[in-house]
Amino acid sequence: MKPAFDPVQMAIPFFVVAIVLEVLLARFGKARANYEPRDAATSLMMGLGSTIAGLLTGGAVFAASLWVYEHRLFTIPMTAVWAWVVLFFAEDLTYYWFHRLSHERRFWWASHVNHHSSTHYNLTTALRQTWTGGVAGTWLLWLPLSFLGFPPAMVAIQKGISLVYQFWIHTEAVRRMPAWFEAVFNTPSHHRVHHARNPRYLDANYAGILIIWDRLFGTFIPEDDAEPCRYGIVRNLPNFNLFANVFHEWVGIGKDLTASRSPREVLGYLFGPPGWSPDGSRETSHTLKAKWRAREDGKGNGGVDALQP
Repeated sequence: MKPAFDPVQMAIPFFVVAIVLEVLLARFGKARANYEPRDAATSLMMGLGSTIAGLLTGGAVFAASLWVYEHRLFTIPMTAVWAWVVLFFAEDLTYYWFHRLSHERRFWWASHVNHHSSTHYNLTTALRQTWTGGVAGTWLLWLPLSFLGFPPAMVAIQKGISLVYQFWIHTEAVRRMPAWFEAVFNTPSHHRVHHARNPRYLDANYAGILIIWDRLFGTFIPEDDAEPCRYGIVRNLPNFNLFANVFHEWVGIGKDLTASRSPREVLGYLFGPPGWSPDGSRETSHTLKAKWRAREDGKGNGGVDALQP
């Protein structure tokens, strides 16, 4: 059966109050927060659309989880405190790899890119959730948890808790948390880096709740106050068209597949990194970071920055 409660639904009043409070504090100069009405409206519509999409695909996803659970290796009691502790870490690690995959492989980036399409960073940005994740199959990564023996309802609740936690880190109003907190947990500072399009910050800080995974797997980059985060995607969209924000990368994949001339190109356009091209003429995050490092090395050596645009 489905979970008795949904943490995300329960948190909606908090989301509304927090957004209004952030807007008011910014309006009176008490907090840093940049709001653009059309951008915020687009974010809100994306959140609504994601909820509807979730209702359309949620039943099938939960049914698949139940089927896997019926073939589980162990039976883990939902009432045991230790089970929730273990699931907290297991689900958070799963989220890290889901999030990393969603940035490093274009097929899954296409369903995640809409979350990064805003050039502003405020609490409404957190509402820019996927419409196509269910179709893209990103939920498959959580099935091993049910196979191990965690009840699907338990997994769904923990996923909801993670999503609720990640709401508050989408803000510029909070600069830094205490050092011990910054060392262990995902924070606004860490997540600003994740949303930044500066070459220095690309492909970093995939954490859900715990930043320890990024530190462990080498994807952690601290926020540098000397280089403020610039938000959005490498090539920002020219307008606030809702459907363009949601589907533009899928459209791009379709065009590239139509022009493909070999199975290698098909696979590259689907599962290569975003920006992959057969001849390497397009820029990926790897090439952008390489150019940035070359510029930094040139500055450090007192040379001329030939790559500076």
